[in-house]
Amino acid sequence: MLTARDIMTKEIVSVTPETSLSDLAQLFVKTHFSNLPVVDGEGDLVGLISETDLIEQHKPLHIPTVMTLFDWVFTLGSEKRFKEEVDRVTAATVGELYSKNPVTCTPEATVRELAGIMSQHKVHLLPVVEADKMIGVLARLDLIRAMEG
Repeated sequence: MLTARDIMTKEIVSVTPETSLSDLAQLFVKTHFSNLPVVDGEGDLVGLISETDLIEQHKPLHIPTVMTLFDWVFTLGSEKRFKEEVDRVTAATVGELYSKNPVTCTPEATVRELAGIMSQHKVHLLPVVEADKMIGVLARLDLIRAMEG
């Protein structure tokens, strides 16, 4: 039975938290990838960034509604959520947008297990991790290719 090690991509294209969003956009266009691993200075996996993260940066900012009653001002909505939206809109680097704590798999995971992980967690890219080091990545297309043969 095929495993992640058999079908993963070993030549990993990644970015760092310091990568500019402009450079990230160019890399998405150049590689035709829709998700990339984010690694720190030592090459350790710290998260994932997707085209969706980049696109959502440009969606409109939702300003919370405020209501006044006598001399009190009440915010309707979460101030924390508003701050997160402001941070998203003003982001300039991958480090300000990427998703931390990515779902990963082991090299021994079978195609059936990989399909289950991707489906359950709704992810399109799985970093393959062995002994706390990323040794490859597995995309949905890799699974589909494995299923056809």
